[in-house]
Amino acid sequence: MDEKLRILLCEDEESLGMLLREYLQMKGYDVELCLDGEAGYREFTKSRFDMCLLDVMMPKMDGYALASEIRLVNQDVPIIFLTAKNLKEDVLAGFKIGADDYLTKPF
Repeated sequence: MDEKLRILLCEDEESLGMLLREYLQMKGYDVELCLDGEAGYREFTKSRFDMCLLDVMMPKMDGYALASEIRLVNQDVPIIFLTAKNLKEDVLAGFKIGADDYLTKPF
Protein backbone atom coordinates (compact mmCIF):
# COMPACT_ATOMS: atom_id res chain seq x y z
CA MET A 1 0.00 0.00 0.00
CA ASP A 2 1.40 3.41 -0.98
CA GLU A 3 1.80 5.98 1.76
CA LYS A 4 0.09 9.31 1.04
CA LEU A 5 2.26 12.39 0.70
CA ARG A 6 1.74 14.72 3.66
CA ILE A 7 1.16 18.44 3.15
CA LEU A 8 1.22 21.14 5.80
CA LEU A 9 -1.27 23.80 4.69
CA CYS A 10 -1.20 27.09 6.63
CA GLU A 11 -4.00 29.45 5.61
CA ASP A 12 -5.76 31.85 7.98
CA GLU A 13 -8.81 32.28 5.76
CA GLU A 14 -10.67 29.24 7.08
CA SER A 15 -13.05 28.77 4.13
CA LEU A 16 -10.21 28.85 1.58
CA GLY A 17 -8.09 26.57 3.77
CA MET A 18 -10.89 24.02 4.05
CA LEU A 19 -11.54 24.19 0.29
CA LEU A 20 -7.84 23.65 -0.51
CA ARG A 21 -7.57 20.82 2.03
CA GLU A 22 -10.62 19.08 0.58
CA TYR A 23 -9.34 19.44 -2.99
CA LEU A 24 -5.88 18.11 -2.10
CA GLN A 25 -7.41 15.22 -0.15
CA MET A 26 -9.53 14.32 -3.20
CA LYS A 27 -6.25 14.20 -5.16
CA GLY A 28 -4.87 11.66 -2.69
CA TYR A 29 -2.81 13.81 -0.28
CA ASP A 30 -2.88 13.75 3.51
CA VAL A 31 -3.33 17.42 4.49
CA GLU A 32 -2.98 19.12 7.86
CA LEU A 33 -4.63 22.57 7.92
CA CYS A 34 -3.39 25.19 10.40
CA LEU A 35 -5.05 28.59 10.70
CA ASP A 36 -2.03 30.54 11.96
CA GLY A 37 1.74 30.42 11.76
CA GLU A 38 2.37 29.31 15.33
CA ALA A 39 0.03 26.35 14.94
CA GLY A 40 1.77 25.54 11.66
CA TYR A 41 5.18 25.54 13.32
CA ARG A 42 3.97 23.32 16.19
CA GLU A 43 2.50 20.86 13.70
CA PHE A 44 5.66 20.88 11.55
CA THR A 45 7.90 20.08 14.50
CA LYS A 46 5.79 17.15 15.73
CA SER A 47 5.06 15.47 12.36
CA ARG A 48 6.76 14.64 9.08
CA PHE A 49 5.64 16.57 6.00
CA ASP A 50 6.57 16.17 2.35
CA MET A 51 5.58 19.74 1.41
CA CYS A 52 4.48 23.02 3.00
CA LEU A 53 1.91 25.39 1.46
CA LEU A 54 2.03 28.68 3.36
CA ASP A 55 0.03 31.87 3.25
CA VAL A 56 2.15 34.94 4.01
CA MET A 57 -0.30 37.12 5.94
CA MET A 58 -1.29 35.02 8.96
CA PRO A 59 -1.81 35.87 12.63
CA LYS A 60 0.69 35.01 15.39
CA MET A 61 3.52 34.22 12.92
CA ASP A 62 3.52 35.29 9.28
CA GLY A 63 4.42 32.92 6.48
CA TYR A 64 7.90 34.37 5.98
CA ALA A 65 8.79 33.82 9.65
CA LEU A 66 7.25 30.35 9.54
CA ALA A 67 9.25 29.42 6.44
CA SER A 68 12.44 30.67 8.11
CA GLU A 69 11.73 28.50 11.17
CA ILE A 70 10.93 25.51 8.97
CA ARG A 71 14.24 25.97 7.13
CA LEU A 72 16.09 25.81 10.46
CA VAL A 73 14.52 22.40 11.08
CA ASN A 74 14.54 21.02 7.53
CA GLN A 75 16.47 22.49 4.60
CA ASP A 76 14.96 20.10 2.05
CA VAL A 77 11.18 20.16 2.48
CA PRO A 78 9.56 22.04 -0.43
CA ILE A 79 7.87 25.31 0.56
CA ILE A 80 5.34 27.03 -1.67
CA PHE A 81 3.80 30.37 -0.75
CA LEU A 82 0.12 30.90 -1.66
CA THR A 83 -0.53 34.57 -1.04
CA ALA A 84 -2.18 37.79 -2.13
CA LYS A 85 1.13 39.64 -1.66
CA ASN A 86 2.24 40.09 -5.25
CA LEU A 87 4.73 42.95 -5.22
CA LYS A 88 8.16 42.19 -6.62
CA GLU A 89 9.80 42.68 -3.22
CA ASP A 90 7.32 40.24 -1.61
CA VAL A 91 8.13 37.56 -4.18
CA LEU A 92 11.87 38.15 -3.79
CA ALA A 93 11.56 37.98 0.00
CA GLY A 94 9.84 34.61 -0.30
CA PHE A 95 12.55 33.18 -2.52
CA LYS A 96 15.30 34.64 -0.34
CA ILE A 97 13.89 32.76 2.64
CA GLY A 98 14.08 29.55 0.65
CA ALA A 99 10.71 29.09 -1.02
CA ASP A 100 10.55 26.69 -3.93
CA ASP A 101 7.68 28.60 -5.53
CA TYR A 102 5.50 31.65 -4.92
CA LEU A 103 1.92 31.64 -6.24
CA THR A 104 -0.29 34.70 -5.96
CA LYS A 105 -4.00 34.63 -5.23
CA PRO A 106 -6.29 34.22 -6.95
CA PHE A 107 -4.84 31.04 -8.40
